[in-house]
Amino acid sequence: MPGASDRPHVVIIGGGFGGLYAAKALKGAPVRITLIDRRNHHLFQPLLYQVATAALAAPDIAAPIRKILRRQRNVTVLLDEAREIDTASRRVRLSGGELAYDYLVVAAGATHSYFGHDDWADYAPGLKTIGDAFEIRRKVLMAYERAEGESDPQRRQELLTFVVVGAGPTGVELAGALSEIARRTLARDFRNVNPGSAKIVLMDASDRVLPAYEPGLSDRARLQLEDLGVEIHTGVRVTKIDNEGVHTGDSVLRAGTVLWAAGVQASPLGRSLGVPQDRAGRVLVEPDLSIPEHPEVLVIGDQAAVKHDDGWVPGVAPAAIQMGRHAANNIRRALRSQEMLPFRYADKGMLATIGRSRAVAQLGRMKFSGWIAWMLWLCIHIFFLIGFRNRLAVLLDWMWAYFTFQRSARIIMEDKHFEETQRETDLRKAG
Repeated sequence: MPGASDRPHVVIIGGGFGGLYAAKALKGAPVRITLIDRRNHHLFQPLLYQVATAALAAPDIAAPIRKILRRQRNVTVLLDEAREIDTASRRVRLSGGELAYDYLVVAAGATHSYFGHDDWADYAPGLKTIGDAFEIRRKVLMAYERAEGESDPQRRQELLTFVVVGAGPTGVELAGALSEIARRTLARDFRNVNPGSAKIVLMDASDRVLPAYEPGLSDRARLQLEDLGVEIHTGVRVTKIDNEGVHTGDSVLRAGTVLWAAGVQASPLGRSLGVPQDRAGRVLVEPDLSIPEHPEVLVIGDQAAVKHDDGWVPGVAPAAIQMGRHAANNIRRALRSQEMLPFRYADKGMLATIGRSRAVAQLGRMKFSGWIAWMLWLCIHIFFLIGFRNRLAVLLDWMWAYFTFQRSARIIMEDKHFEETQRETDLRKAG
């Protein structure tokens, strides 16, 4: 029987849903696995907006990758960043060296896309990491703190204007949460300003919110947002974002806080594979999730463009989990010299929460909105969290928030760079 060092080496890039479930599905397989991630934790991204809006603490939705896989003896976790993939020599170049592989699973995920306007990122942060969530939370809470000390009514209203660009699930969830913060959480906390006077604006170039959903559910989501006091501007294309706010053609919406939820771009690591990509940078994979001429390289999750019926597999957690498990199964088959199987996506539906007892759910032919959809959303998200401790912590925080209307993670983290940037912005606006 061959020793562990003689076993085929499977390298997995990324500790998100796809990479993590690929590693777990290879438990007991006659391989040695190296999982590489530039962060030491697995992050439950669907609830990241709740960290950004002070509803949850970061540890509630994250878990150390080493802890998750500590009982799986054939896995080594490596804290490093993959910089390039050389498919000819079967090597991954890291920031700290390189690693040879027999099989490679690329699950590096996605990042923000500003559609060629990367300078907008300085004024409108996106939401993909815990660091992003902390920055957004700081900007939102500091807006109220600064408004409390502002004597100019016009400037105060600008500080209390929050714009979310992008009306997909993340944008809808952020807008709903910002409205609840203003009208519920902070309602009695200030003396010089009325948090309920905050203006929450959701805008999108599409003609409706949640454009990927069935039109009827999209309309219900819009009504629920408007009931929360959110202003919705659809069919509006953003042309510029700067320290003044959001520009749409010749007009400008002055805002103290702008958040970006309008687009994503696959990790640039996929370019080094030297195969075709779509406009979002996703790798156009073969039906079995491999890349052309290299069956030993499988691309999954947000990094992969996979055909499904008349469209494409969406970039959601259930899809990444299914791809991770399928990639692992195909590696097992390849080890036995069996043909690799094509991937078949089982659509689990889509859910988006809007606020307290407000949500929409599209599960196959079944469609729900309001309280029922909200309960479905709660149960499904609790189920997909990693670890009993995280599930219990999130459940208790949600129960506390439901009965008290309070958010338990409202500490503003110190950030010297952030404070310096705010001072510079104020000086520019003062002229």
